[in-house]
Amino acid sequence: MFPGDGASVWRLPRGAFRFTHLSDFGWASQAHRRSACLTVSVTTTLELPVPTSDEWPGAAPPRHRRDRIGFGILLSITAVTYLWNITVNGMGNQFYAAAAQAGSKNWEALLFGSLDAKNFITVDKPPVSQWVMGLSGQIFGFSSASMLIPEALMAVATVALLYAAVRRVGGPNAALLAGFAFALTPVAALMFRFNNPDAVMVLLMTAAVYCAVRALERASATWIALAGVALGFAFLAKMLEGIMVMPAIGLMYLIAAPTTVGRRVLHLLGALVAFLVSAGWFVVLTLLWPASSRPYIAGSTDDNFMNLVLGYNGFARVLGKGNNGFHLNPVVGAAADTPFEVNHGHHGGFGGMGANSPGLTRLFTGEFGFEIGWLLPAVLVALVLVLVSRWRAPRTDLTRAGAVVFGVWMLVDGLVLSYMKSMVHPYYCLSFVPAVCGMVALGVGEAWARRDSWLGRGGLVAMILGTGVWSWWLLGRNAEWLPALRWTILAVSVIAAVGLVVSLRPRVGRHLAVAALALGLVGAVLGTGAYSVATLGQPHTGGMPMVGPAGVQRHGGWDQDDDDAQLDAMLRATNTDFSAAVDRSSAAASLELATDTAVMAIGGFGGSDPTPTLGQFQQDVANHRIGYYVAHTADHRPGGFGGRSAHADIANWVAANFTPKTVGTVTVYDLSAPNG
Repeated sequence: MFPGDGASVWRLPRGAFRFTHLSDFGWASQAHRRSACLTVSVTTTLELPVPTSDEWPGAAPPRHRRDRIGFGILLSITAVTYLWNITVNGMGNQFYAAAAQAGSKNWEALLFGSLDAKNFITVDKPPVSQWVMGLSGQIFGFSSASMLIPEALMAVATVALLYAAVRRVGGPNAALLAGFAFALTPVAALMFRFNNPDAVMVLLMTAAVYCAVRALERASATWIALAGVALGFAFLAKMLEGIMVMPAIGLMYLIAAPTTVGRRVLHLLGALVAFLVSAGWFVVLTLLWPASSRPYIAGSTDDNFMNLVLGYNGFARVLGKGNNGFHLNPVVGAAADTPFEVNHGHHGGFGGMGANSPGLTRLFTGEFGFEIGWLLPAVLVALVLVLVSRWRAPRTDLTRAGAVVFGVWMLVDGLVLSYMKSMVHPYYCLSFVPAVCGMVALGVGEAWARRDSWLGRGGLVAMILGTGVWSWWLLGRNAEWLPALRWTILAVSVIAAVGLVVSLRPRVGRHLAVAALALGLVGAVLGTGAYSVATLGQPHTGGMPMVGPAGVQRHGGWDQDDDDAQLDAMLRATNTDFSAAVDRSSAAASLELATDTAVMAIGGFGGSDPTPTLGQFQQDVANHRIGYYVAHTADHRPGGFGGRSAHADIANWVAANFTPKTVGTVTVYDLSAPNG
């Protein structure tokens, strides 16, 4: 067995190995402990088992009481922070809130992710997120709390899984750093208190990485298959974005699993089958279920789920192609003929979202910079440092395997997002926050374990000083908010870097290095932590929530409609299947939440889905299934989304056959009373 922290010599009957700095191995994995810097004095020949390239020398490091306490504190702080005043966000994104409301009342709506309880049309994403929120609504009753609390609890679960994965490849201290870094990332503080599908997607992606890391310990076909299952459900949360981590998992297992090449390939094929089954069952269900008795698959051109995968929510976004005549503008996703105006507050002074053109700089600038950019310089240093430091380690080295999975995840996801041409919402960067935090933690741990070398010490200085300077620069883009903070961060980072350099000198105590590292870590998280706290304290609604303090406008793209008491009362009094029909899902969602009735969303999210046809609409009117047709006035377009309607034929037919009346700010037609 290995000595505990603080031990200096491991004595064997036939020889002695002298270890140095074992008290610092809390940062390192067990693999690192076995290959740590040591002095050897062999007095007799030893016959110790030497791991071959196809053997993994051990499992996760043992857990000490202090590690369990630290883990408990990490989860408690995350839970309290993310659950605090969570209902300040109200219904969040009304588009998804309406679907959660529908799922809380109807099992078929829950299954398909319908926007309405009568199952006319789905939201434009798969339904996993709606399953969680809708089921919570069925159990506890639909409300802001029942919808948003599960989102916050997903943050706690994600932190736990990230901790567990990093601990197995980098030790408990690195795991704690990764967990706290995740909880203090602004986009995580934003989206794990919101009702978009991103939270459950990231939870499942992190679960897949955890299962893959577990698979490395014994080349477990079961654990790598479970990683495939997690990715399958991540796909059902947000399609292709949910499987951006798949190449990283596959490469890590192919490189580092402790078994033969043939078995590694066979295990990965099994994981692929598990993925196809866990994702494909829902696709098959939508194909086999008669289209006439299920909701229309929103965003598709032919009511086919795979059309949605390959088009609107897939390659069309990356390549900038329009879908179904609905042209997507870069970043905001507004209709092509609609001006997009958002008050970005201080964020707009350095290139607001509209200025984030495709390219390598996208993630470092604009709103992206504030949501994900704080640790990006450090993570690039960390990736290079770990790969260089572990270059000659055995193939099965866990620390390097961790760098592969987190590094490749970050690079693949980050590059796709950087060059994505259509509908690029800044909060999409949540998809690789666990990779950034895990990689930074591994880098700090590896550098600290090798701090007696210039590689380790230089890496620490580069990460701490780089993060401090970058945070100072980022905060300078919003210089009116807490102006002293950026200078404090800069000063703390410089002092920490100098302390680390000085502690290399002979006869300088180790305590100086420890103090300098602690100070540097504080400086590294001050900026991102302050922005996260500011984000937590503000309400977020609409289709484009943003991070930051009160000076920043918190929504954009498409906004929520204001309640109209007279219209709401009119719709509540109906007894038809649909209280009303209105162009676009955002307007329908607003009415559904206000009236607790089903509203037909003509044309779906962008207004261009080919449903209903004029004939279908006329048949529904004839069968008395729709109470009113709501036609928004020119200055009150549905959901603030704008654009020309693809269903003008329906609007023209209604106007020609029914009498209009003004209710509040809108024109309404009573479909039960045709002219003549």
